[in-house]
Amino acid sequence: MSVAQHSSRITIPELVGRKGGEPIAVLTAYTAPVARLVDPHVDMILVGDSLGMVIYGMSSTLPVTLDMMIAHGRAVVNSSAHAAVTVDLPFGSYQASPAQAFASAGRVMAETGCDAVKLEGGTEMAETIAFLVARGIPVMGHVGLIPQSVHVLGGYKARGRDPKEAKKILEGAIAIAAAGAFGIVIEGTIDAVSREITAAVAVPTIGIGASAACDGQVLVIDDILGLSGDFKPKLARRYVDLGSQIAEAARTYAADVKAHRFPGPENVYGLSKTST
Repeated sequence: MSVAQHSSRITIPELVGRKGGEPIAVLTAYTAPVARLVDPHVDMILVGDSLGMVIYGMSSTLPVTLDMMIAHGRAVVNSSAHAAVTVDLPFGSYQASPAQAFASAGRVMAETGCDAVKLEGGTEMAETIAFLVARGIPVMGHVGLIPQSVHVLGGYKARGRDPKEAKKILEGAIAIAAAGAFGIVIEGTIDAVSREITAAVAVPTIGIGASAACDGQVLVIDDILGLSGDFKPKLARRYVDLGSQIAEAARTYAADVKAHRFPGPENVYGLSKTST
């Protein structure tokens, strides 16, 4: 039995039941090794379209394709057994119509084995979410700073400072919760608005640069591992500096090669007593 078939994986209804209870811990993962490492410790793994920037060095999430999301989603599902896995629908794969969204989400669910999909947007996406949920696809919403609309928003600045914008974000969150979203990511939204959303909806809210009052939190794995270089977003906390450790390992390895210290007899077949 593969790990993806493991019976102890956290379910979407279990996460919904955590509303107002034990906070939900979420991390992104995009590869099999990382998914395997974080899986025992978190409640959900999000295969975010942030992989475009984190893995592929893109300047935004907009060029990410459905095939990319499916490939990475499959790797994460196959390498995890405990956490629920949610996969982002990328830009252009769901906005045209509910039917387009179902075709994209259906592919993601069938080809990755994930537990749910996530899409961005407020009131304008309520009809699409209702369409997907009615057809058996669990959907997580995403409001506030929505990276797929970065050009419309004018950058990655915090949202909700303007009262009209705050009202629109709140109304959008209420609309997608009513449409059937099982949870809502609130990104880059000021604390007061994030708290108001969390109190107004009956489903868990997952904050990223939002509020400690959210029902859970999500961070990008590279940010907490120190793999983002000098980029240190306010919304994240660096728990370890693997970036400097990797750079030092590479430096030491290169020096050993150039000084003929590597490979040693134990690394060459036919020279050491333990070779095979």
